[in-house]
Amino acid sequence: MEESELVYVVIPAYNEEESIGKVVNDIRKDLVEEVVVCNNNSNDRTAEVAREAGATVVDEPEPGYGAACLKALEYVRSKAKNEDIVVFLDGDYSDYPEEMPLLLYPIRKGGADLVIGSRALGNREKGAMMPQQEFGNWLATFLIRNLYKVHFTDLGPFRAIRWKQLETIHMVDRNFGWTVEMQVKAAKLGLKCVEVPVNYRRRIGVSKVTGTIKGTVMAGYKILWTIFKYL
Repeated sequence: MEESELVYVVIPAYNEEESIGKVVNDIRKDLVEEVVVCNNNSNDRTAEVAREAGATVVDEPEPGYGAACLKALEYVRSKAKNEDIVVFLDGDYSDYPEEMPLLLYPIRKGGADLVIGSRALGNREKGAMMPQQEFGNWLATFLIRNLYKVHFTDLGPFRAIRWKQLETIHMVDRNFGWTVEMQVKAAKLGLKCVEVPVNYRRRIGVSKVTGTIKGTVMAGYKILWTIFKYL
């Protein structure tokens, strides 16, 4: 890793004490400058386990995926330079942190500003994604292709982006619209967006979104609302 180009990893986490240590430990320490876990109002040992694994922990009491990411980025903002790279991944151990070099490569070679790890293009463990999740991804990416003229196959959480471009996007969503907001704003700004295949496995524990009917409906509504909001 060149000294002039640092990698910061952001992991939002809500009640992930069983998985967060595995996620942090599987990140190559020679590849990243710092791993920042946002403890998103957990009532278990998520924060303690993350610290034990070597992560920096920040706290965001307001529930919400986007709120947690934004809080972590507040911390990163005090350190990051324009050329640095931020990698996002989930804290439930469904992503494969060791695949991070696949996302960094296109950015470092100058071929991308934003790289999405596509679960649709990679191998998924049976049962890793619920049917409603697969349909939602298909519908959202279909709309993005037709409305924004950028080809995506997934809204996957595992992604990398240069700090300068992330600041230009000016993320604001505080819950379910976080990933799609980043993609549609990047498309609208004309950023170079690419996808790379990544593998995906069953998460540890129950999903806070697709694990409930309410979560699924709310997430679906917010994603569609966000797609049309930024037209």
